[in-house]
Amino acid sequence: MTTHKQTDIDNERMKAAITFLVKNYTTQPKLNEVAEHVNMSSFHFQRIFQEWVGVTPKQFTQYLSVEHAKRMLKETRATLFDTTHELGFSGTSRLHDLFVNIEGMTPGEYKNGGVNLSVNYSFADTPFGSVIIASTDIGICHMTFADKGREEALERLKTSFPNAKYHHFTDMKQQNALSVFTQDWSKLYEIKLHLKGTEFQLKIWETLLKIPSGGLATYSDLASKAGYERAQRAVGTALGSNPVVFLIPCHRVIKATGIIGNYHYGETRKNAIIGWEAAKKDLLRL
Repeated sequence: MTTHKQTDIDNERMKAAITFLVKNYTTQPKLNEVAEHVNMSSFHFQRIFQEWVGVTPKQFTQYLSVEHAKRMLKETRATLFDTTHELGFSGTSRLHDLFVNIEGMTPGEYKNGGVNLSVNYSFADTPFGSVIIASTDIGICHMTFADKGREEALERLKTSFPNAKYHHFTDMKQQNALSVFTQDWSKLYEIKLHLKGTEFQLKIWETLLKIPSGGLATYSDLASKAGYERAQRAVGTALGSNPVVFLIPCHRVIKATGIIGNYHYGETRKNAIIGWEAAKKDLLRL
């Protein structure tokens, strides 16, 4: 089957459509409403949306419902932290989580503000907004959304490592990490994260990596599995301190009621990421 060659305009329209669906999914908007919102015909919109996201707009909207979230919580608990993390997927379509691991910075690097670190950084567009991504010789040390502009995002990065040397350069570590947004995850190289954090934060972030893409967990699930059963509030603080968005999937932690809940970068974006991952998961199951 011949697929449509997507343009930058198409991509912007699909992002706008996802935002619209996330904001209005409770009213179950019709296809023509969403198509009109992004100035496309219904036929053309459905075709491009399905190529871009992997499912129809109607299916994507269903992924954003509380009932779907509850089903995913139940399914994830049944298989949560399984050694394969694959939820029945074929071995050739393993999720990107399998390729991510964390290495904590040394006490010296942590205390001296990265005085001996050389940090490469660059900016990139993702389906969920522009990000700044940074890497050391060991791995990715920072990736956050640059909603307030590049200057602010760079200053935020430099605050984390005030004594490091910075180079505006896109290296292979960054390119590989960013490919999770666009490529077949089975072709990823291993992604190593080189992170500054307390022992508690690193443990919470490592546990987050075991929630499979397309899966969801509650704050109590995460606290219990990390070995801090009564530290749900502290777990929430650790999620808010996550220095690497998406790769450390704090967006997969929701309320036990199935309500998506808060996110450091906005509830709308959290819904969009969850819906996008659910679509990718179902696509891999085919």
